[in-house]
Amino acid sequence: MSAEIGTLINCTVGVMGGRPCVAGTRISVRTVALLYKKGFSAEEISGQYEHLTLAQVCAALAYYHANQSEVEEDIANEAAEYERLSAERMRTLKTA
Repeated sequence: MSAEIGTLINCTVGVMGGRPCVAGTRISVRTVALLYKKGFSAEEISGQYEHLTLAQVCAALAYYHANQSEVEEDIANEAAEYERLSAERMRTLKTA
């Protein structure tokens, strides 16, 4: 059975904020890209998520490389939001 590469990644409203994900999973391209950027190989990432095939991980990496600025912007926005929420939480704890 062969698979069309374009069917391995999709964006669904209401699933992971509409971010690109491995089709049929809640694993985002961003998650795969972050592991890849930490030095994990495609095989290692597939091993981390036993329900992902190597083909699915490679499709996520292909999507990342083809849309790198979009995915990197998403990663940066998420990191900024994390920092904002952490700072807010620290302010709340100091005043309590």
